[in-house]
Amino acid sequence: MITLTSDFGTPYPAAMKGVLLGRTDARLVDVGHDFPRQDVRTAAFWLRETLPYFPPATHLVVVDPGVGTDRDAIAIRAGEHALVGPDNGVLLPAARRLAGDAALECYVVDEASLEPVVPAGESVPDRSEGPRSNTFHGRDVFAPTAAAVHDSDGLDAVTALTPTADPVDLELPTATLEDGRAVGEVLVVDDFGNVITNVPGAFLETRERVVANGEPAPVGDTFAAVPAGDRLATVGSHGYVELDVNRGRGDAAFDLAVGDRVVLESTN
Repeated sequence: MITLTSDFGTPYPAAMKGVLLGRTDARLVDVGHDFPRQDVRTAAFWLRETLPYFPPATHLVVVDPGVGTDRDAIAIRAGEHALVGPDNGVLLPAARRLAGDAALECYVVDEASLEPVVPAGESVPDRSEGPRSNTFHGRDVFAPTAAAVHDSDGLDAVTALTPTADPVDLELPTATLEDGRAVGEVLVVDDFGNVITNVPGAFLETRERVVANGEPAPVGDTFAAVPAGDRLATVGSHGYVELDVNRGRGDAAFDLAVGDRVVLESTN
């Protein structure tokens, strides 16, 4: 299969799917196209937490604030998976997790070597002209690359790919833990308003209450551990501490947004 992830909303993903369907018989699966616009770090986090649950696949990712600039397009072999997208770090956290102990194989895409994207009724352009559009590389660069990668026997067999040892990296920040205190930050806020921090969930073990940036909150295993409308701290499915509200929005209750500093202190 080929999975698709972007911040495009609609209708742009349909054009990418059209290109893919014209070049491969792969099953197409949407991870999502409503990621926060141009937010590379948020996309990188969710890809790291989501893609490992897929069987071997090619993952097409387009969260690309640098589209049309001199940033490269890249493809990465990560264990039994391949990832295709912009060279801005968005692929690396997921790629490392997918690869496990295996080494990553990284390649730069030669855009002029790709088979051109040609709408119905138009003639094939000169390949040397590069992408059809400087603003829609999802359709003109990444979709053709993903199709070629999916149907190849390996990334080294794709003529448009050249090995590189220097992709742009992105490391998600880690929290500092000491003496019953954790200092971290908000990684993402999900659509429910749950505030996902980078504090490991183990920090809450054996604790009944914590203080988060001066706001007290009980520790619960589920949202329903507190009455509707009340704050709580819990461990999310990703293994990090969340600051939430049962049937409400944790970001509003704790006055937190992505990137904000979070200090958790034990009260027991």
